[in-house]
Amino acid sequence: MRSIFLLLLFVSSQFEKAWSQDIDQIQETEVLVIGGTASGICAGLQSSRLGVKTIIAESTPWLGGMLTAAGVSAFDGNHNMPAGIFGEFRARLYQHYGGSNKVSTGWVSNTLFEPHIGDSIFKAMAKSEKHLQIHYHYELLKVNKEGNAITGVLFYDNQHQKNILIKAKRYIDATELGDVLASAKIPYDLGMESNDVTKEQVNKNGANDIVQDITYVAVLKDYGTPQPFIERPKNYDSLEFDASNLSFYKDSARTKPPVDAIKMLNYGKLPGNKYMLNWPIYGNDIYLNVVEKTPKERVALLEIAKQQTLRFVYFIQKDLGFKNLALADDEFKTKDKLAYYPYYRESRRVKGLSRMVVQHIATPFETDKPLYRTGIAVGDYPIDHHHKKNPSAPQHLDFFSVPSYNIPISVLIPENQDNIIIAEKSISVSNVVNGTTRLQPCVMQIGQAAGLLAAQSVKDNIAPKNVSVRKLQNILLDANGYIMPYVDIKQSSPYFKAIQRIGATGLLKGVGVPNGWANTTYFYPDKLVSFSDFVSTWKMKFDYQGNLIEHDMTIEDAANFAAILSGKKLDEILPTFKTNWNTLSLTDFDLKRSIKRVELAAILNEYDLFNQFNVDVFGFYIK
Repeated sequence: MRSIFLLLLFVSSQFEKAWSQDIDQIQETEVLVIGGTASGICAGLQSSRLGVKTIIAESTPWLGGMLTAAGVSAFDGNHNMPAGIFGEFRARLYQHYGGSNKVSTGWVSNTLFEPHIGDSIFKAMAKSEKHLQIHYHYELLKVNKEGNAITGVLFYDNQHQKNILIKAKRYIDATELGDVLASAKIPYDLGMESNDVTKEQVNKNGANDIVQDITYVAVLKDYGTPQPFIERPKNYDSLEFDASNLSFYKDSARTKPPVDAIKMLNYGKLPGNKYMLNWPIYGNDIYLNVVEKTPKERVALLEIAKQQTLRFVYFIQKDLGFKNLALADDEFKTKDKLAYYPYYRESRRVKGLSRMVVQHIATPFETDKPLYRTGIAVGDYPIDHHHKKNPSAPQHLDFFSVPSYNIPISVLIPENQDNIIIAEKSISVSNVVNGTTRLQPCVMQIGQAAGLLAAQSVKDNIAPKNVSVRKLQNILLDANGYIMPYVDIKQSSPYFKAIQRIGATGLLKGVGVPNGWANTTYFYPDKLVSFSDFVSTWKMKFDYQGNLIEHDMTIEDAANFAAILSGKKLDEILPTFKTNWNTLSLTDFDLKRSIKRVELAAILNEYDLFNQFNVDVFGFYIK
């Protein structure tokens, strides 16, 4: 034991010696979240709520990432699936503004809000967690690794002008662009894969390094009286924004815009008489691939994006005639009053234990790996790629139709790495799939799951990839999360968790239905159950020697399966089975009656069905 202690002491001292020329202070914690982004704050909250010491290191003075610091203060999707911390945050917005109707101000989303209000809510949520520390103005400098494990992350504290080394048991990359991945030299993808890799047959262009357009968001405010125009931007030409709206449409060679100027502004109308400028049609989207650039190079390139947005602001003031609109003076505390950084729609994507591809969304029950059984987040937004400012990019992926879906836990876990978990937009998905998993409600859930996985692996003292999938899913359900994307069973239902659980076993499968901006998957709770379909999945885990004649499953059949789960005979469990039925407020108990899907889910949930159909990180049953 003493020799082990001395060895650890030597390794620790050598590590610190290697950094000594750069270190002003060393901090230690159990979970370190790099980036206070939409994912990062949710990761930090969930980790600390499990009683695990957690630090979030954020480069700006704000929490919330794209939702706040980047100015995209609107939710895309999941209006009917308010999962976990996303739902909690949205409820606080409702409370602040006075109801859901008060935040339904623009037509891009059901929920819009002022960026500084979002930041203040996240900070209030963080303040209530005694195990959570937030460090602002911490700029990532370097990640140190030994073998497959990260041993520390070096930051520059811009407020106190010090180099800070933070050591942790688990690390979460919640940066906007996957900068921890790059610094740690963890393998990742960037740009578009070929169909040979993904088998998606969606990308028509083959492999390339193209990423989505970015947007430097501005927030305009209606001051009620005419305001001075911003200084005329260099190289301003109003024709740059021709066809952005019907009120300024001169070049018929450009596609006719679908909206006039007022509706264009109302796209991102916020509470407080403000307008979010995030307009893709000849607006302030721009193609700049800054992902692999140095911090200095990024600053120079992003100035180009800022100038584009400032030209758009000037266009709105001068050429569209909105004289009462000017940059909001109560949002971003930046010199130019623009967001702290741009809206990045794409980043590096880790090579994870699994890669989520379109097939996992379109046909989740037919893929080689049943990843749907390991869901930790849900989404319903279409695949939405912004490539209008890059003619060489594919133009067919905006609002590509898919059903709703869940996100498997294995895409958060890198291959051959011991103590890092990936969040935000850097999870292991294809370029195509990133077009939907990148949206705010998904990213918040991904962060919550990453924080849970990190904290639980610390508590269990095992590698993240070895944490029980069912344990994680149960904790998420207890935290009002979703693990299956069913739209027809609300969280208020007493059978919500039971239906989520049986769906994740695969014993009862939902039906996905593409549906525009709010895609769906239905559980159909009142439908009857095909006995042969149920047994075909059951036999993947347990032997079944009974009659296999196809029929609508009965309550007696359900009792037989409950007996198998209990390790008892049917007559031994029938009294308690009936008692459980009544306790669950199920009605019309008749053993010969056909059972509904909701009834089967509810009653078998009482016999630990979910945990008995335990799965590994790839969704295969553990026998």
